[in-house]
Amino acid sequence: MNKLFGTGLVATALSLPTLAAAQDAVSLDQRVNDIFAGSTGWFVNLIFMNLPGTNFPWIVLWLVVAASIFTIYFGFIQLRAFGHAISLVRGDYSDPNDAGEVSHFQALTTALSGTVGLGNIAGVAVAVGIGGPGATFWMILAGLLGMASKFTECTLGVKYRNEYADGSVSGGPMYYMTKGFKERGIPGGAFLAVVFAIFTIGGALGGGNMFQANQAHAQITQITGDFSGLITGVIFAAVVFMVIVGGIKSIAQVTEKVVPFMGILYVLAALVILIVNADQIGWAFGQIFAGAFTGLGVAGGFVGALIQGFKRAAFSNEAGVGSAAIAHSAVRTKEPVTEGVVSLLEPFIDTVVICTMTALVITISGTLVMDPATGNFILNEAGTSIQTVDGVSGVALTSAAFATGFSWFPYVLALAVILFAFSTMISWSYYGLKAWTYLFGEGKTKELIFKLIFCFFIIVGAAANLGAVIDFSDAMIFAMAVVNITALYFLMPIVKREMNSYFARLKSGEIVKHGH
Repeated sequence: MNKLFGTGLVATALSLPTLAAAQDAVSLDQRVNDIFAGSTGWFVNLIFMNLPGTNFPWIVLWLVVAASIFTIYFGFIQLRAFGHAISLVRGDYSDPNDAGEVSHFQALTTALSGTVGLGNIAGVAVAVGIGGPGATFWMILAGLLGMASKFTECTLGVKYRNEYADGSVSGGPMYYMTKGFKERGIPGGAFLAVVFAIFTIGGALGGGNMFQANQAHAQITQITGDFSGLITGVIFAAVVFMVIVGGIKSIAQVTEKVVPFMGILYVLAALVILIVNADQIGWAFGQIFAGAFTGLGVAGGFVGALIQGFKRAAFSNEAGVGSAAIAHSAVRTKEPVTEGVVSLLEPFIDTVVICTMTALVITISGTLVMDPATGNFILNEAGTSIQTVDGVSGVALTSAAFATGFSWFPYVLALAVILFAFSTMISWSYYGLKAWTYLFGEGKTKELIFKLIFCFFIIVGAAANLGAVIDFSDAMIFAMAVVNITALYFLMPIVKREMNSYFARLKSGEIVKHGH
């Protein structure tokens, strides 16, 4: 709003009724925010509460411990099956006659489009800004561990999915909670499924929708100046609706083009900067390793770097949240393990590759410097501490880092943010939809109602600044992880049985390549 009324010329050009209406909108926005914060603050605080005596959120520990347990239980599946995952994505083992709606590659890009986003751009800047370059080491480690969580949930997603006569499928944690628990004779599966579905709808409408529209609009206004959030929202809503009205096949056809394009665009720009500064790459990795274990100049030292790295990885790749299992369930396969194997590539691409690229560019660019007086990292062009940086400042830091290589890069970054936001919205529309149909039943009319609600919230997200709503929906996404990982612990033995059977048959030659 300061931009809008910053000059006397603009203010006098606005009629008094328009000015009053704008101020009313702001006050209404604030009132809604305050009411919502008052009623939901307890839930947000509960999910993101720090462990006693630390600034380490318990939910991050919950995700990292689960990922570590799955890594050991499945014998470091992320390392053993990495090569096979690439073969599956290439289509070497794909049978077009298998049940399902999308290919392995399309399922991977759909799930990736839900996780590759602002966390990779803004979130990494926050982690490196607060935790120093050493946070990158812990981010990579958490990303590698998270690959085992994805393997577990996505194998179950395919195994227990519903396949319908028209060829469509519905899958995800809701289905493996009910069917898997019943198969093992464990009570409570249906209850967990309903709770998970409620959290998924909340997460889809907020973090997967309103936040994305809000941040994309913020990036657009940075380049264009004043621009109506309502117009941004309506345009986004119209484009998203055109894609999601066609279902998962339509979503997959878009994501298989958008995700590789935006990922390659971003990584190429990062590579050019790294090549130009090739002599500093060794130094940057030295900073990452030294900072990981000593935490030089970091608030909280070594623990500060570890916390920021683990937090960023958990918030970025969503391993253990259960969302990806919904997208991967739509794959064409009769072997559940194949999609578990494909899905382990997701945290690798999201966290190990893209997040690391961002961290390296920020470290090498010199955009971050240490304040000798405080020992904290500061933004050198503004001289302001980023100890309390928010998402927008995170984008600004990454933009400044890339601009050291190309003065025009902020425009590329703006395009990346818009594409990331768009792809995240269409993926989360599918996650929300499957939770909605689980609760209210399948059917074209019921699906259309959810899609219209989803698109309405895009407009609200772009036009309003409802911070408390975004906080609440973020909390709902991580509440999904509480329910999902609880279920995964009970269902691990089923995944192990499936895994051992599949790899034995692969080794014996019973499972053969189908070719492209």
